[in-house]
Amino acid sequence: MLAAASCQKVINLNLNNAPSQIVIEGNITNQRGTQYVTISQSVPFGNTNTFPAISGAVVTISDGKGNIYKLPENTTTPGTYTIGNLSGKTGLTYTLTVVVNGVTYTGSSTMPGPVMYGPLTYADDTFKAGSQLVTVNFQDPANVPNQYRFVMYVNSVEVKTIYVSNDEFTDGGYVAINLYQSDFTIVKGDTVIVEEQGIDKNIFNYWYSLSQQQDNGAGGGTTPSNPPSNLSNNALGYFSAHTEVEEGVIIQ
Repeated sequence: MLAAASCQKVINLNLNNAPSQIVIEGNITNQRGTQYVTISQSVPFGNTNTFPAISGAVVTISDGKGNIYKLPENTTTPGTYTIGNLSGKTGLTYTLTVVVNGVTYTGSSTMPGPVMYGPLTYADDTFKAGSQLVTVNFQDPANVPNQYRFVMYVNSVEVKTIYVSNDEFTDGGYVAINLYQSDFTIVKGDTVIVEEQGIDKNIFNYWYSLSQQQDNGAGGGTTPSNPPSNLSNNALGYFSAHTEVEEGVIIQ
């Protein structure tokens, strides 16, 4: 028994470093203002999560109606490409085109219709003593597939948890989604803001895949892997044309 208890097996993990890949994160919303695309490069597994910015790219967004918008690189933030005073329109399919060192990457996304959101509500979190649980309330449009993403900020700090949902079982109904989280304890006096996004199916698949890899899932989540991107040429990331509404509440 003593001999068996003292046996140990050393396992050496061979972590092959994959070649660097381009990482593109692009958004266009229905809110008139500055639209952003960021471009960086992935790093080997053992490196810190600091992704080098990619400068000098040619970035455009087209709307399928003959309009093409060029996004110049921000002079103070390398790798960030912006255009001001632009808003997306429901039903239009937008295409992002990025050219880096002669290689072209594209991604398309269709902007969904608007959704009527109700006020945020909150109550005692039965799973986290001393914290408040925030709930998003809205009316799901009937007879059309809808997908949602919610980004929560507590006192201007973004909560890391990824929240996504669809209307597979709630089409046309009034929906209340609880935003469970482990990053913060939400208490009296806190200001909570939730960015409510209407997203298309491809973007839902991207964020849903990432949400399943969170460490707050059952058993610690699933095996990490790259989420399904809507970008071409093996680029990582996404391009999203989505509606966006912000709701806020001060915890009393």
